[in-house]
Amino acid sequence: MTRVSALLALGVTLVFPGGSSAQDAPDELAARRAALAERLDSGVVVSFGGVYPSSHWPPFYQLPAFRYLTGFLESDAAFTLVKRADGSLTSTLFVARPDPRGALYDGDRATPAEAAQALGLEARLMEELEAYVEGLVAGGLPLYSIGDFQSNEFSRGDSLTAGRAFVRTLQARHRGLDVQEINGWIDALRARKSPAEQEKVRRAAEVSSRAHEAAMRAIRPGIRESEIQAVMEAEYRRLGADRPGYSSIVGSGPNSTVLHYPAGTRAARSGEVVLMDAAAYVDGYSADITRTVPVDRTFTEEQKDVYRVVLAAQKAAERQIRVGAARGAATDSAYGVLKEGLVRLGLIESVDASFDAPPGLCPGTWANADGSCPQWYLYVYHGFIHGIGLDVHDPSVARVFGDGETFTIEPGIYVRERVFADLPDTPRNRRLIDHARTSALRYRNVGVRIEDDYLLTSRGLERLSDAPREIEEIEALRKNLVM
Repeated sequence: MTRVSALLALGVTLVFPGGSSAQDAPDELAARRAALAERLDSGVVVSFGGVYPSSHWPPFYQLPAFRYLTGFLESDAAFTLVKRADGSLTSTLFVARPDPRGALYDGDRATPAEAAQALGLEARLMEELEAYVEGLVAGGLPLYSIGDFQSNEFSRGDSLTAGRAFVRTLQARHRGLDVQEINGWIDALRARKSPAEQEKVRRAAEVSSRAHEAAMRAIRPGIRESEIQAVMEAEYRRLGADRPGYSSIVGSGPNSTVLHYPAGTRAARSGEVVLMDAAAYVDGYSADITRTVPVDRTFTEEQKDVYRVVLAAQKAAERQIRVGAARGAATDSAYGVLKEGLVRLGLIESVDASFDAPPGLCPGTWANADGSCPQWYLYVYHGFIHGIGLDVHDPSVARVFGDGETFTIEPGIYVRERVFADLPDTPRNRRLIDHARTSALRYRNVGVRIEDDYLLTSRGLERLSDAPREIEEIEALRKNLVM
């Protein structure tokens, strides 16, 4: 009896370095590989996992696409899927050779036999990969690669990955070898979550919601942003999360208007808000939740003004979402509410009014034909809907919403103290500033984002994150705090 079978016979869950159980539904993993194979006439697919980290922080976690196909959580591994002309399939995992010295520091690595038994696929040593793929390519099979990067957002900037270097070496040896990178195929598969995946996202949202509630109970004048982060992340771990799903964003006062402000040491002050964009990673799946709360027991009237507009925008998007609905309809509804709200708040002249932007501020997506930019863009400058799952920005590839998708809706308004400081001195900008100066001072340093996690099925839209989001709910939770 092998070490793995002995442990499994005792009911022990085998854990490889990397965060969670090695028994991640082998049947489901096999179904994912079969779905990928259906897209191939014939060929060999090569996928590399993450490499061992070169520093002590952050710890190693497996790359999403590799984990999706293999369930293997150790570093320095690769995977091949071979489909031959007769339709036969071979899936092989290549693992690093166990290192007795390294085991003293990081624990035992799985042997090929142990990995094969735990995950339900063939396994070999990593040193055999090159000759194995060389033989397949030499035999005339086309080559497909899966880029070894964390997220599509970072794919273009990283050309030095182990997987891409491996492919370049093969191409140098086999002139004319055509290689197709097929991450888009994996994205399409990952966009629709199986029932098992849906439950993992649900659990991540639940743990994250409780952490947000813990932070809401802890916030008071004088607390540092890093202390709020610590409260939330301690709650994740207490409730069984693997780690944070991404770098926690905690911004107080002026920092609430910075989209990705990392929790720092600034102390929150009375009369301010704290924006918390933070969530847990549970059994490989990440939630993504944002809440904005007052430092005091209650919101000021100015904070309520902004908060109500953002919450109404989120609810407007919710009402547009069903299976088969166009994604743009939900986004357009949220934008419409935000634009009209900014007019009522006195922060813009009209929903169609423009300003002359300094170079680099307004991307081409939003720029008008004359080079100007919509005034609302001064306060609303990010997208509202993205997928969640193995990555905090999981793929969402279709133009319509589909059954089994998990995603966020996250509108926001950010009134920076220096909102007009860098604008060129033009007649159009002077009119804007004359119109909005008083309101910009009234709402300055108020950044509000509200973000929730959702599951869409044929039964309808379900909000998975249930941390308080109504003004009355947040104030009720905070009313008895000792300040």
